[in-house]
Amino acid sequence: MKPPSSIQTSEFDSSDEEPIEDEQTPIQISWLSLSRVNCSQFLGLCALPGCKFKDVRRNVHKDTEELKSCGIQDIFVFCTRGELSKYRVPNLLDLYQQCGIITHHHPIADGETPDIASCCEIMEELTICLKNYRKTLIHSCLSPTIPV
Repeated sequence: MKPPSSIQTSEFDSSDEEPIEDEQTPIQISWLSLSRVNCSQFLGLCALPGCKFKDVRRNVHKDTEELKSCGIQDIFVFCTRGELSKYRVPNLLDLYQQCGIITHHHPIADGETPDIASCCEIMEELTICLKNYRKTLIHSCLSPTIPV
C-alpha cells in the first residue's frame, strides 16, 4: 500500500485548491449544417462554458460573453444540476438568463437516455428555434468531437 503522500494529483477529479489558471482561448463552437434534414440553419455545439474539471479550466464569464458576441439566442442544456455543480458552474442557467439567452434545460443524467416524450419535447423546441431563425446552441459536459 502506498503512503498518502505518493498519490498523484492526476488521480483526483477536481479540487478547489488547484492553482491552475483559467483557459484564455475563446470557447470553440462547431457549427453543424442541417441541410441533410432540409433545414437551411446551422446548429452550434460546444463544450460546457466555465467547466473546471481535471485539466479543463474554462472561465464562465468569458465563455458566456463569447457566446453572446457570437449572437447565440437559445441554448439547450442537457446537464443535470448535479453535473453543473460537479463542473463548478452551478449558476450557469441563471447567468444565461441574466445575459438574455433563452435556456432550454432538459437534464439527462450521465449515461442515461431520455424517454420518448422528453425527446419529442426537445425536438419540438429545437424545431421552433430553427424555424424562427434563432441562433441556437447545444452543449454538453464533454467537448464535442464533430468534424467541421
